[in-house]
Amino acid sequence: MMEILHRYLLIVLACIAILAGIQVPNLVDQYEKRIDAHLREVIADLHPYQVVADKYTNGSLQQLIALHRQSAQKPFQEEGNAIDNMVKRKQRFEADLAAMQASLPVQIYHIALHGDRELILETLQQYTYSVPLTQDALLAGAAAVAILLALTELLLALARAVSGWVIGLRNRHA
Repeated sequence: MMEILHRYLLIVLACIAILAGIQVPNLVDQYEKRIDAHLREVIADLHPYQVVADKYTNGSLQQLIALHRQSAQKPFQEEGNAIDNMVKRKQRFEADLAAMQASLPVQIYHIALHGDRELILETLQQYTYSVPLTQDALLAGAAAVAILLALTELLLALARAVSGWVIGLRNRHA
């Protein structure tokens, strides 16, 4: 009876793992699209300042920011900080998007360890589930199944070993 339950447990876990694994490439795709959208937005927001920089500082936004910060008027100083924040945001999105131009495992690694936390949260909050049957999705699903089943078997083997050890101790003391 336990063997049947064990097999069914593994089948259920495998099904869950493959469905979860198939979502990984979709999540990566949605994250990448979110980066691209935010990058386009910040570029549009910076455009008027770039026009001014092209006209007065040979195209240098850093010089324009310095001019704003050196102003005697507080609103212009704060505007310099706002422009600087937009420039840094643009650079952050450009670097993140460049890192996403790699293989799926590298993209997953990048998102997990170096991804933009703000964008990861946005992606997860607005995530749209789907079942894409692409090669990457199938490979991710298969990898998830293999990892989950291996971990399950390892945990079950560990539980059997511990219970055998406990039973052995009881038999010695009995």
